[in-house]
Amino acid sequence: MVVPPLLRAVIMGPPGSGKGTVSARIIKHFGVKHLSSGDLLRDNMQKKTEVGILAKSYIDQGRLIPDDIMTRLMLSELKGLDQYNWLLDGFPRTVAQAEALDKTCQIDTVIDLDVPFETIKRRLTARWIHPASGRVYNLEFSPPKVQGTDDITGEPLVQRDDDKPETVTKRLQAYDAQTKPVLEYYREKGLLKSFSGTETNKIWPHIYAFLLTRLPDVSQKDADTPR
Repeated sequence: MVVPPLLRAVIMGPPGSGKGTVSARIIKHFGVKHLSSGDLLRDNMQKKTEVGILAKSYIDQGRLIPDDIMTRLMLSELKGLDQYNWLLDGFPRTVAQAEALDKTCQIDTVIDLDVPFETIKRRLTARWIHPASGRVYNLEFSPPKVQGTDDITGEPLVQRDDDKPETVTKRLQAYDAQTKPVLEYYREKGLLKSFSGTETNKIWPHIYAFLLTRLPDVSQKDADTPR
């Protein structure tokens, strides 16, 4: 029996592009290990590891965490995953990080969620929350019964700073400036696979079909139908 080669994949996409939803579906259908730089950072900061303390000092000053710290954190974690298929999320974010990753392992494919910024902006700025309960409403998909108020308490809804139009615009511009060179780096290597669209549910079947050429569907449901 021929054992298929292990898959080394990266998923990229701007905030609000559906990256979390797509990653969860990839994990469910293909059984890959998911390594999120954000989750790993939070875990290390909570546990007060050496890298976690160092990273927090930069975050507290409102500065970007240097490439060498992020690289050290991620590559250290990858050492324990050498027997598994894996999906990197949030790393690499710069060309320097991508080059450091290349020295350790060979990336097979980079899944890029190419969602128009206007779609993302509309999606994120439509989100309002009820602070006391954490209930989330979306004016497009799940609006409150009465505009601006919580369905259960009738209390006013608020918009998080992160979801305000000016903040969303800045976040998207920052992502674009930082990530474009990384996408270009992988495009030149022939590893970039972009999936364009405005809805996750319409993009997903194409990602599923693409990954099915590399890995079997290990989920218990009907393997022929992406969900």
